[in-house]
Amino acid sequence: KNWRAVRRMSLMKNELEKILGCPTCPQLTTLLLQKNHRLVNISGEFFRFMPNLVVLDLSWSSSLTGLPKQISELVSLRYLDLSYTNIERLPVGLQELKQLIHLNLESMKSLESIAGVSKLLSLKTLRLQKSKRALDVNSAKELQLLEHIEVLTIDIFSSLVLEHLLCSQRLAKSIQYVELIEVEEESFKILTFPSMCNIRRIGIWKCGMKEIKVEMRTSSCFSSLSKVVIGQCDGLKELTWLLFAPNLTYLDASFAEQLEDIISEEKAASVTDENASIIIPFQKLECLSLSDLPKLKSIYWSPLSFPRLSELAVQEHCPKLKKLPLNSKSGTAGVELVVKYGEN
Repeated sequence: KNWRAVRRMSLMKNELEKILGCPTCPQLTTLLLQKNHRLVNISGEFFRFMPNLVVLDLSWSSSLTGLPKQISELVSLRYLDLSYTNIERLPVGLQELKQLIHLNLESMKSLESIAGVSKLLSLKTLRLQKSKRALDVNSAKELQLLEHIEVLTIDIFSSLVLEHLLCSQRLAKSIQYVELIEVEEESFKILTFPSMCNIRRIGIWKCGMKEIKVEMRTSSCFSSLSKVVIGQCDGLKELTWLLFAPNLTYLDASFAEQLEDIISEEKAASVTDENASIIIPFQKLECLSLSDLPKLKSIYWSPLSFPRLSELAVQEHCPKLKKLPLNSKSGTAGVELVVKYGEN
């Protein structure tokens, strides 16, 4: 086949097993190879004559366990997607891709290390969520060297790693999705979030902190946050920090044995400026789900308008929650509100 005139090529879902040969592709800018589930090998020669390739997508090629070092020949590459592959190690040649701005390593269940990503001097987007490798302190230090990073998605299993990420203003601002998982060290009692104006989703699972605080108590510190899921965090007694997430649309809290209030009246008074206007929470909330919270007594101390709420589900094992923050004016902005209460 003559590839010389080809600008964009899609070979997705082709049941390819091997990619061999050395095509000359001076015009090729986009190569889509995703969802070739049988693909096990790409020869180094294959990438030699693609000087203008900008986009390479190998995602969902689940049998792929490695890439040749000759990927360094892709001197114009700006977008590389390796998500949902079984690549074990990033090729040394990856470090030579000085034009790369987007690297997707999400859900790479076999990935052993991200060593070398700090050499990607132009990198703006790095997606790491749900990959095998639990980020260690050395990896966190590498991330701190990414001077142009704007978007980061990540799972965190260590309070030390969390500290390294959040103490870097550049990294904290770049985090878009984060999950804290089994961060249970004895020293980890208080989680303090800096201003994270770009974060969209936070998940906190099986963590041992007693309290969540924010450094900057303004409505802009979580201005992009839309989804929060918290589960099996038995030390938390309240989630008053959510006052500073004005655009929250989805909240799910479950299996938190000590949780007494979603927004605590006493805590709210202590964290908001008495001279500032009163913060009314949950003005954009669409779904609120609560379950297995045996000590939960209150969502909020007075009725809320909930102008966008469409589903409020208080499911199993919330025996002390006797009153919902609703009145005749709640949910009257044209959105049908469905309230589900109890096991059924």
